[in-house]
Amino acid sequence: MNRGRDGQLAPEDPTPEVGSATDIAPLGRGAGKPPHELTADEDANVTNWERVAAMEEFKALIRAKRRFILPATVFFIIYYFALPVLVGYAPRLMEKRVVGVVNIAYLFALSQFFMAWILAALYMRAASRFDQMVRRIIEKTQNHRG
Repeated sequence: MNRGRDGQLAPEDPTPEVGSATDIAPLGRGAGKPPHELTADEDANVTNWERVAAMEEFKALIRAKRRFILPATVFFIIYYFALPVLVGYAPRLMEKRVVGVVNIAYLFALSQFFMAWILAALYMRAASRFDQMVRRIIEKTQNHRG
């Protein structure tokens, strides 16, 4: 019997000790491997990813994500770079005062924070729809396997 860090006797570990002892639990050979250690040949519940990619539901998920993400990204980039472009090419417009010393450029810069928050909120709403679509795909693949 080996002694643990606390001095108590520990059961014999069939795993040979190579190198130095660690404080990690011994591996033991009695139980099967955890799922994350299985190879593709050992995994009985392997997913056929080609079949998933060919599913109409998966293609609809990819289309839905593209319909949101591409326009949102283009809008964000245009809106973000509009400030330096307008300051450079339309300085008279951007330096017009709105309230006290606050000019259009300051308001535009501040609006970028709100625009980012709004885009994030819209994405969260869209992501919940994407998650529902993913759940349906997972259910369909599990039903097909089981």
